[in-house]
Amino acid sequence: MPYKLATVSRHLACVAVLTIGAAFPASAQQAGMTFFVTSAGIGNGGNLGGLAGADNHCQTLAQASGAGAKTWRAYLSTQPADGKPAINAKDRIGAGPWTNAKGAVIAKTVADLHSGNNQLTKLSALSEKGDVINGRGDTPNRHDVLTGSQADGMAFAAGDDRTCKNWTSSTQGAAMVGHSDRIGLRDDEPSKSWNTSHPSRGNDGGCSQTDLRGTGGDGLFYCFATN
Repeated sequence: MPYKLATVSRHLACVAVLTIGAAFPASAQQAGMTFFVTSAGIGNGGNLGGLAGADNHCQTLAQASGAGAKTWRAYLSTQPADGKPAINAKDRIGAGPWTNAKGAVIAKTVADLHSGNNQLTKLSALSEKGDVINGRGDTPNRHDVLTGSQADGMAFAAGDDRTCKNWTSSTQGAAMVGHSDRIGLRDDEPSKSWNTSHPSRGNDGGCSQTDLRGTGGDGLFYCFATN
């Protein structure tokens, strides 16, 4: 009898584990996520459909990962154009704190995010799926992340295009990018900035999908939950 009871107990325990797993799928881990790097770009180079298109992409990816109940915004700036003022990436993302898909805090406040205190590294700047983004030394390298921003999260002044025509062009302009792994291009180069490393460049100017991939990118960008 004791043997049979033990067998039944083990069976019930297995059922309980399976039931819990069904009730809390893997995406539940991402439900508390408030920051990620897009696992994929929109696919049209720097033409993201403007800020609205980029925000929608963030929201769609978050929804698929189980974190769609929050309001998501892309960390992107725009420059003054056509009588419209600049928009600063730092002003679009809420107040923080922000955690990645594994629950690690990457920054507590906007000021923290734009300081040396942030915890953004290759191992923490994860996609909405909780995956590490390929960086320098990986094939393909995808560490160039679109931001159009200066180090303090502010937009660039009018003049040299750093936002692919405010994220509406894949044929004109260039995009300021950051390095999600914060690694430079040479061994003797210091770690690059997460949000302002260098402008994109290429045969088509720097905003085509081919150009973005040619310098170590894929049209990815950062997404932050504002609430």
